Amino acid sequence: MLGILRPSHAHSAFSATVVLMVATFLSRIVGLVRVKYIVWLFGRGMQADAFNAAFVLPDMISYFLVGGAASITFVTILTRYRETGREAQGHRSLSVILTTMYLVLGAALALAEVFAPWYIHWWFSGFDAAKAALCVRLTRILLPAQLAFFAGGVFAAVLLVRKQFNVQAVAPLIYGLGTIVGGVLLVRRLGVESLAIGTVAGAFAGPFFLNWLFARRAGTRYRPILDWRDEGLREWVRLSLPLIAGVSLVTADNWIIAHFASRIGGAVSLMSYAKQLFTAPMAVLAQAAGAASLPFFASLWSQQKRYEFATGVADAVSRVASLGLLAASGMVALGAPAIDLVFTGGRFSPGDARLCAAYFSIFSISLFLWSAQAIYSRAFYAAGNTMTPMLAGTIVTVLSLPAYSMLFRWQGAMGLAVASDLGIALQTVTIAVLLHRRRMVSLASLDYAEMARCLAAAAAAGAAVWLALTWPHGLLARVAGARMALSSRAMDLAVLGAGTLLWAVVALLVLLKSGSALPRVALRRLRFAAASEAE
Repeated sequence: MLGILRPSHAHSAFSATVVLMVATFLSRIVGLVRVKYIVWLFGRGMQADAFNAAFVLPDMISYFLVGGAASITFVTILTRYRETGREAQGHRSLSVILTTMYLVLGAALALAEVFAPWYIHWWFSGFDAAKAALCVRLTRILLPAQLAFFAGGVFAAVLLVRKQFNVQAVAPLIYGLGTIVGGVLLVRRLGVESLAIGTVAGAFAGPFFLNWLFARRAGTRYRPILDWRDEGLREWVRLSLPLIAGVSLVTADNWIIAHFASRIGGAVSLMSYAKQLFTAPMAVLAQAAGAASLPFFASLWSQQKRYEFATGVADAVSRVASLGLLAASGMVALGAPAIDLVFTGGRFSPGDARLCAAYFSIFSISLFLWSAQAIYSRAFYAAGNTMTPMLAGTIVTVLSLPAYSMLFRWQGAMGLAVASDLGIALQTVTIAVLLHRRRMVSLASLDYAEMARCLAAAAAAGAAVWLALTWPHGLLARVAGARMALSSRAMDLAVLGAGTLLWAVVALLVLLKSGSALPRVALRRLRFAAASEAE
């Protein structure tokens, strides 16, 4: 059983999903500690806004130069080399691509260092001079981390093709800890800049170094090679160009929100905190399942197993969407006590927590859509088609921009959260329809009955928790009243714990009574995985 934890262990699709879900959950716990540390030190003040906004330019450069998906495109390429017995040629192509992109990305980052002031004043037009200047300094510190992320993504693909997921599970933990360690060691001397330095150090120590180390142990050797005629380089450019030329709302959503929110003091930070708390369960469901499934989808497609590919994608979408519906109800119902427990304190007031909780609840409604689109997009990537989803994503993003602008003018930052939900709904439906029309994954093959059962369980469990918290004579309402009187962290935890237990019991009862297969299948798969790994 302990063999599953070895870095070189080759996983099944299910065990990989479980490992990545557990690891992603742990990394998000570290991420919440990281956010809590930032919140405690800087709240939603000028320094917090500048720090959260400083990530936008580095993310844009990474996205538009390398497609923001180095490991995704490399998994497809290296899988094809491995399936056809040309693994050595794949390793040479890896060296060629890394060398080429080091030069290209390095030059772009150098230009970004120079032109950062002009960019910040344009994109964050609501920032005053002091906030903009601080944001420029922080942006310049964060920019080099993109080299680590790109190279780490390439080396990660080597491990993913071998079905080795444990390093991918650990690397984000180290990255998250980097910000905290940087702050603890340097915050008194450098202020908020210490967080940026720690973030860069974490990027090099986790996503880059760990992946490089274990890819090397797997036999990969990087050599500086420039060869414009290399087959792998041309294939990577072909797959990446659509990702570079287009933009997906999945990524652009954060950029757009930050752009409009900069016009309201503290809104960039509050929206960022709410989104980071929301992405914790979203990453566990969508990113972990998507990362685990991609190598298996790519392998099925390369072996011409079209039926198995289609049913595998449909089953994965049905599962993550069902779980997303369940999780969203608990997040909406328990968002306020959760944020009060996690964030309130230091320079973050109870009023800040209430506003942040409202944003979080609106974001949470779309959890099942974020989960489903992550699987659907990887179905296209596994088939070697990056043009279609990125062209669709670009069109969806352009069509969504007026909604962000209109809802922001109407409802301020709250309108941005609503626009985010509407945009991701359009993105998910568009990708699903395109897969259906190309006869890759049929919409009819989704398990609508199971999703309906999970929706009923989610509605019942969420309503039960909401009534328990708001009904004057409810148990949780009394506990909440005591919490307000005592202002105790223990009482915050009691409300959250009791609410979570009530939600889980009601959801499980409705699932069992409605005949849902989800509890039974989950238990059976866990037993099967444990038995398989024990052998």
